[in-house]
Amino acid sequence: MSLKAFHLVFIILSILLTLMFGIWGVVSHGSSGKTAELVMGIISLVGTVGLSVYLRYFLKRLKHVSYL
Repeated sequence: MSLKAFHLVFIILSILLTLMFGIWGVVSHGSSGKTAELVMGIISLVGTVGLSVYLRYFLKRLKHVSYL
């Protein structure tokens, strides 16, 4: 597996992890009412957007490099 392929997999897994954690934080705030959970959820969702923007930049920048 090339460094590009590994980086791509790592970014996608990071996006999924931050998305799931953000959703969990927001939903958990709804049942417990703790502000810290809402803040963590929102920060994670912002991180998800940031990682998605980075993924797009990464794919554009290295489109000429092979996955092998």
